[in-house]
Amino acid sequence: MRTIRFVVLAAAVPALLSLAACEDPAKDKPKATVAPASSAQADAKPANAAAVQETLAVDAAGSTVGFIGSKVTGKHEGKFEKMAGKITLADGKAEGGKISFEVETASVKTDAEDLDKHLKNADFFDVEKFPKSTFTSTEIKAGGTNGATHTVTGDLDLHGVKKSITFPVTITITPDAATGTAEFSINRKDFNITIAGKPDDLIRDDVLLKLTLKAPRKKG
Repeated sequence: MRTIRFVVLAAAVPALLSLAACEDPAKDKPKATVAPASSAQADAKPANAAAVQETLAVDAAGSTVGFIGSKVTGKHEGKFEKMAGKITLADGKAEGGKISFEVETASVKTDAEDLDKHLKNADFFDVEKFPKSTFTSTEIKAGGTNGATHTVTGDLDLHGVKKSITFPVTITITPDAATGTAEFSINRKDFNITIAGKPDDLIRDDVLLKLTLKAPRKKG
């Protein structure tokens, strides 16, 4: 009788664990294409240099560089509270222009204070060694997956690793502002963030990035 009960319990445990597992927030989101970083310098001019250039400063208060990381039993949403960036338009368009931003890694803030401290150490962002993370676009093309208006390629420098990533972005340009929004995932191991987590609560490799960059336009 005890043997039968043990077998039933053993069969039930995996089912219970699967019910308790946290669904991957990056599961149905676009995955960034990753390649070696471009050889272009970070201060290179936008691709369409012959066009009339309009460089706008990103409004940090109205912008967000955020993320969602997850493990088997849960997820955490966070953002960087200190950031800056620029959006350059070419003849009033995103194509041929440029997007760049940087964050101070020590400004990371999540929904758990203990996690904030952990993310700052060498297991994750290693903020003393790598105080900033930057992104500089190298190409902006019209059209994108999942209903996005554009596809952006650029160099992401994170945790001391620089790689080129390509992802879909929705860009809106009005007389008042230029705004770009994107949700896509990257594999943290591509940037040498390799901590596995607890044996019974592994950290997922894919991290969902959530970006909103808003840059007001000067009114003549």
